[in-house]
Amino acid sequence: MDLEFDRNHIWHPYASLLNPPPVYPVVRAEGVRIFLEDGRDLIDGMSSWWSALHGYNVPELNHALRAQMEQMSHVMFGGLTHQPAIALCKKLVEITPPELNRVFLADSGSVSVEVAIKMALQFWHAQGKPNKNKLLALRNGYHGDTFGAMATCDPVTGMHHLFAGQLNQHLFAPAPRTPFGQPCSDEDIGELEKLVVHNHDVLAGVILEPIVQGAGGMRFYSADYLRRVKALCDEYDLLLIADEIATGFGRSGQLFACDHAAISPDILTLGKALTGGTLTLAAALCSDRIAEGICHGEAGVFMHGPTFMGNPLACAVANASIDLLLSSPWQQKVESIETQLKAQLAALEQAEGVADVRALGAIGVVEMREPVNMARVQEALIERGVWLRPFGKLVYTMPPYTIAEADLTQLTASMVEVLGEMA
Repeated sequence: MDLEFDRNHIWHPYASLLNPPPVYPVVRAEGVRIFLEDGRDLIDGMSSWWSALHGYNVPELNHALRAQMEQMSHVMFGGLTHQPAIALCKKLVEITPPELNRVFLADSGSVSVEVAIKMALQFWHAQGKPNKNKLLALRNGYHGDTFGAMATCDPVTGMHHLFAGQLNQHLFAPAPRTPFGQPCSDEDIGELEKLVVHNHDVLAGVILEPIVQGAGGMRFYSADYLRRVKALCDEYDLLLIADEIATGFGRSGQLFACDHAAISPDILTLGKALTGGTLTLAAALCSDRIAEGICHGEAGVFMHGPTFMGNPLACAVANASIDLLLSSPWQQKVESIETQLKAQLAALEQAEGVADVRALGAIGVVEMREPVNMARVQEALIERGVWLRPFGKLVYTMPPYTIAEADLTQLTASMVEVLGEMA
């Protein structure tokens, strides 16, 4: 491969073109392994940024793609429809929390967040309350890289503070502190409650990542906190937007993280694992109340329509991925991964330089006291046959559900060894 061209001309995520970090040429991927051009193979502990929950080169997904490609790869969704989209939306309505009966298909996670925000704002405009145009988000939250999504990410510790002057200004409550599995204290919910009470007349709703705050810190919090936020939204007539782009399809141990709290949000965003990491696709689901409220408004329609909305190839492979997941003992697999992560990462709990070790579902996190040297840690892990992508103080894994016990042991042992040496 022409790595010189790559280095000089191709911009990789969150990378400098002046002094770009190393990239590793991949020639193929199979199961839970990524095969490099130099002959090495790596156990993928990232599921390609949390999306490839079945691993790679999955026969069922490949078959769905080939079969659909022979029919049509794409057709515009404006004025047309097709069976892959109908089947997918039917599945999503059936498996997501109750009350979510309307589906808007988009083409990436960030776009689905934009769609969710627009749904909330257009709903209130249609109700004759255009002043309800702010959102209440959580500190340490992350919702995407497009402008509407950026505005709801943590404005201080998030990745988008450089754009603060150009972003819509929203309200932020402290990040929940009550750990997962514990009842939420009045103190923990108190500041958010005050913000709701004093600002509900200008708030369209609350946006949060249920149970797991992802790129903002890989934090796990109480299901009781989530239930209490939902109750406040209902009491003060705010919409609850649940961003399940990272947590959807079993990652937290329930099919959707909202299921931990047995709540149904007003709007739900999905992406990443929706197609099993095969093609980009996302969705925003909402209740009848939201959909009908929007369509009774001035415009009479929802004002959004991506070109590749409802792409047949992506919908076909999403159908195959969901079928494959639901027909497998996925919950048992995720529980086994959680048990193994907790047991094997525990060796780092007392290590110097380690602030915290935690696991939930198929997510394992080691939080260091100081930011890690990503390139150094990554190279050391690669030498041990493991692919992870640390950021900030966090070295974490979200492996495919199909990972074998021995492969997960190699992954965690590599984390323990490398971080133990660097602590």
